[in-house]
Amino acid sequence: MTLEKPRFAVMGAGGVGGYFGGRLAAAGADVAFIARGAHLAAMRERGLAILSPLGDATVNPVTASDDPAALGPADFVLFTVKIYDTDDAARAIAPLVGPDTAVVPFQNGVDARARLSPFIAPERLMGGVAYIPSVIERPGVIRHGDTIARLAIGEFDGAVSPRAEALRAAFRSAGVDCDITGDIEAALWAKFVTLAALSAVTCLTRLPVGPIRDEPATLALLADAMREVEAVARARGVALAADVVDRALAFIDGAAPGFKTSMLHDLERGNRLEVEGLSGAVVRLGDEMGVDTPVHRTALAALMPYAGGRAPGGASLRGD
Repeated sequence: MTLEKPRFAVMGAGGVGGYFGGRLAAAGADVAFIARGAHLAAMRERGLAILSPLGDATVNPVTASDDPAALGPADFVLFTVKIYDTDDAARAIAPLVGPDTAVVPFQNGVDARARLSPFIAPERLMGGVAYIPSVIERPGVIRHGDTIARLAIGEFDGAVSPRAEALRAAFRSAGVDCDITGDIEAALWAKFVTLAALSAVTCLTRLPVGPIRDEPATLALLADAMREVEAVARARGVALAADVVDRALAFIDGAAPGFKTSMLHDLERGNRLEVEGLSGAVVRLGDEMGVDTPVHRTALAALMPYAGGRAPGGASLRGD
């Protein structure tokens, strides 16, 4: 690994990968993006643009391909695909992973390590948590919707490793707020308390944060969904802060009224949903631990007909 100037590959150039990979590239880091379709075509033709309250940026030209084998090994692979694409993407990144490569998933959900382990040697995996509301606004353009843009990284054994320090330094050099945590599992679950619950309730109601918190009934539903995730985490031995739900609700209280989860954006656009990796994971892991999760079970049942994508007013894209 070249710790002074590492080479990055970003598997998935969507809202998270496009933003953070774009920030690295704009700062002069060696970054290659694996993308596909119209987004890839636009990046090749016009570059990658970031529109953000923290400052806009454009990377042009962009190193981008739909073939990881054409790019060769990287020092860090930032794994930022949707949860439902995890297995296929994990197989595809094999040419990017050399003997010293670190693969860092910045995905929604809490089981990226378990899902990647059959494909990636455990010593190659680090943990990552991304805190950012961002989406592909149109091909080649990433829209960052708030001033929140932060990363937490860490080794699963809690060590502060040279590669973690190198990754932190690279992000900070690009102006990205990035910290190393000694308990990445707790960081993943603390985010999941908010993310899984808010994704479920925004999609059930088809509403952004403002109307949800202004209505006592929906705010109570959101709090119940958070407590379900907390209960599952504690049953699994995760060392969450005692006030994790209070902190999550404080975040909701301070969020912009129009804030939408990425899953609500996907639902509105007729895209596939990550519901099986969010509420579905809460239900599955809760069942394993004997923890009841009625809010997430309801969300999973209500949203599964849309999981494969549905055109607005049209037929299911799942083919059923």
